[in-house]
Amino acid sequence: MARYSLERREAVVKKLLPPHNRSVPEVSREEGISEPTLYNWLKRCKEEGMPVPHSGKNTDDWPVDARFAAVMETASLSEVERSEYCRERGLYPEQIQQWKAECMAAMQGSKVSAVELKRQRNADKKKIRELEKELRRKDKALAETAALLVMRKKLNALYGIEEEDA
Repeated sequence: MARYSLERREAVVKKLLPPHNRSVPEVSREEGISEPTLYNWLKRCKEEGMPVPHSGKNTDDWPVDARFAAVMETASLSEVERSEYCRERGLYPEQIQQWKAECMAAMQGSKVSAVELKRQRNADKKKIRELEKELRRKDKALAETAALLVMRKKLNALYGIEEEDA
């Protein structure tokens, strides 16, 4: 069983990941590394959270991070270059546009949610202040009631009055 250095493994995996996205059989023939080894390396990359495109024909099954990587890679490309990029990866330019729109919507949603979170946080702080104020009031009332009970017991003990437990 062959052992590969970390540098070589990273260089080979780089060919399989965006922006190159070369096929496993092609890289396997070129590098002289077995296909199962390359698939295993890709699996490890995916587990580590790297954007690894789905190997199947359906590009809608790509993970979100791979879609985002494709949007970022094509952002600065011209129309011709974008079309070439899409052909190489089995995509349609419309898919890239759709993914870009989804990214933009997510960013706008995060802005809205940030404002909403701030409002909610302020409302929570106000509610906490009100509850703490009520708690202090109830603590004072409880302390006063306890003091009254103690004084009542002392007074009853002074006059020799027996209390009934009800």
